[in-house]
Formats: sequence, C-alpha cells, structure tokens
Amino acid sequence: MDGTSGKIDTAAMLAQVQAWSAVNTGTANLTGLAEQAAMLAEAFAALPGTVELVDPALVTAIAADGSAFDKPHGQHLVVRVRPQANRRILLTGHMDTVFPVDHPFQRQTWRDSETLNGPGVADMKGGIAVMLHALMAFEAGGHASALGYDVLINSDEETGSLASAALIAELAAGKLAALTYEPAALPDGTLAHERGGTGNYSITFTGKSAHAGRNPHDGRNAIVAAADLILRLKALESDQITINPAKLEGGAANNVVPDHAVLRFNVRPKSTTAAETFDSDLNALLRSIEAAHEVAAHRHGGVTRPPKKVDARAQQLFDLVRQCGAELGQTIRWQSTGGVCDGNNIAACGVPVVDTMGVRGGAIHSPDEYLIVPSLAERAALSARVIERLAQGALT
Repeated sequence: MDGTSGKIDTAAMLAQVQAWSAVNTGTANLTGLAEQAAMLAEAFAALPGTVELVDPALVTAIAADGSAFDKPHGQHLVVRVRPQANRRILLTGHMDTVFPVDHPFQRQTWRDSETLNGPGVADMKGGIAVMLHALMAFEAGGHASALGYDVLINSDEETGSLASAALIAELAAGKLAALTYEPAALPDGTLAHERGGTGNYSITFTGKSAHAGRNPHDGRNAIVAAADLILRLKALESDQITINPAKLEGGAANNVVPDHAVLRFNVRPKSTTAAETFDSDLNALLRSIEAAHEVAAHRHGGVTRPPKKVDARAQQLFDLVRQCGAELGQTIRWQSTGGVCDGNNIAACGVPVVDTMGVRGGAIHSPDEYLIVPSLAERAALSARVIERLAQGALT
C-alpha cells in the first residue's frame, strides 16, 4: 500500500469496532441504538463538520390481529462537511444489526489472530470504522477542500430502511456519487454489482365465523382464502421475480370457522417492470380471492427497495474503485447479487453508488459472523484513495 495507509490507525479502528459490537443494536432495541448513536456522534466529531441525530420517520406496521400500529425506530446520525462545495458525495452505513437484545449471540470471540467473530463486526460496525478512518485520512491529505460530503448512518437498514428512506433520498439529491459500507460480497473483497429489489407485504383477510360442526357453510374461512392466495402467488413466480410466503397468522379453536388471517410475504423482483407488473397482478388476485371466498382482503406494504441496475456512470465509479485498488495492490472484482441494501435506494435517485466498500468477512446475519481484521486498514485505504480521486475530478 502507499503512504495513504500510513495515516490509518488499525489499532484504533479495531478498538472502535469491538466497543461498538459490544452494544446490542438490534433494530428494535431503542436503548442500545441510542447508546450506539451517542458513541458514533462522538467518533464522527473528529471530522470538520456538523453532527446531528435525526428523528426517524413514522412507520406503520400490521399486527397479528390485522390492526395498524406505529412501529418505533432509533435516531439516525447525519454528518455534513463542506455543504457549499461544488462537488459533493454521500457515504452511508447502518448502526443496527439483525440480532435482538435477547439473541444468544452477543459476545466476540477470536478465531485466530486475524479473524474476529462477533455481532455486527462485519455487518456493519467494521464498515462504519472503514468509512470514518477513510474520511479522516482524506481530510489529512491535500485535496479535502475540493470535496464536500454527507454521512448517513441509519438505525433501520436491516428492516428495510422505512424510517430513513426519505432521508436517504434527501441526502442523495444532487450528489456526484455515493459509497455505502456494507461488507464485501465475498471474503476476498469482491463487490456487489447489480442487485435485485425487495418488497414486503401483509394481507389481512376478514371472513365470517361459524360453528365448524353445526353450520360451517355459514362461515367464510379466512385461512382458506389466505391459503388460496399463497398458491396463486407462487404461480406468479418467474425468472424475473421470486415470491416467498413467510408467515400465516389467524384462527383459534378447531371448532370455529376462522374469520381472520394475516399473510406476510416477500418478493424479490429483478427489474422495475417485474415489480410494477407484480403489484398490478396482486391487486387483481385479491379481487378474485374476495369474490371466490366472500371475504375482504386488505393489503399493506409494497416494493421498498427498487432493483439496482448499473448504468454507464455507475460503472465508471466501479472502474474507479478497481483502478484505486490496483494502485494499492488490491485486486477488485464484482458480481451481481440477490441481496439488497441502501445502495438500491441511492441508485433509484440516479446517483452512482458502490455499496460494498466495507470490510472483508462473512457469515453475516448468523452467529458465525466474522471480520478479517487486516481488511480494516486495507479497505479504509481503498476508500480514502477513491474519495481523493473524486475530489480531484474523477467521475465528472
């Protein structure tokens, strides 16, 4: 690596990752998220900008009984540096993890001298450290005055960024490019290229209860209607979209025709056209189910992360990352993936984005999650070089 890496304090990065990983930040753990946000605000105060904690947007969810309720979320961290600069970029990450406060995976373990196992060490508290120290190295260089940037670290990425989507769009507007610090797609550092989209739906069915023995035909079975929809949904699958019925709730005693059910499912469209077609087909299916089973069906949700395509300008950003990697002795590859992240949201705003600039590691979303510790400095040096090139006029 060149002199840029000499400005990066690996020990300090590791210490931060370990301290942050020790705080449980499951998306629903508001206490842990508040503690983490305060720690991040202190750390990012090292940058020459303003640090702010922004309240989450209101998010409505559907309970098991079909009623809507407001779902609370933690605050988001926003850092603004040189907002008046002509050239500005966006850097994003998330402080939440998939491990709730009562999950058994709460501690860190060293697998060997270079591999740390722990909650969020790769996804993405390691990535946040990479982002911060890349920016600190950039600020110590000679080109910082030419580039402004915003940093967003949200509290709800793992559940779809519904409480931060509007903030992402606001901060992405007018940006030259964006870097997101999800872990590399593969342990060797391979980046995620194109991504599919995702959407979550809840369908509430209201039928009519009756005695299952005396007068079952007077009832309207909500669970049967939901089951019918499940089969019809699976019939809509194609090479452009997958559909995963994930949870069916409802019913009570065996001798009562169930008058209520809630079906929850996820879709993964590969294109905007596939997402739009599914949404239209779903409406038609619900009307058909209502007529066939004499029930009412109410839908909630939709596609919240559009598919991320890589256009010519986005490819220029990928090529820049590869070029900077080569200068540092790093081989940068990329591949398409079915996973989603805030990079989908940013790309939908028309901003070029590389969304796996974080650490090398693996087994994320599982108790086997691990961080390859040398990648902290390695990836921070890479980001610092990319940001420097953007300041110098790359990606016009």
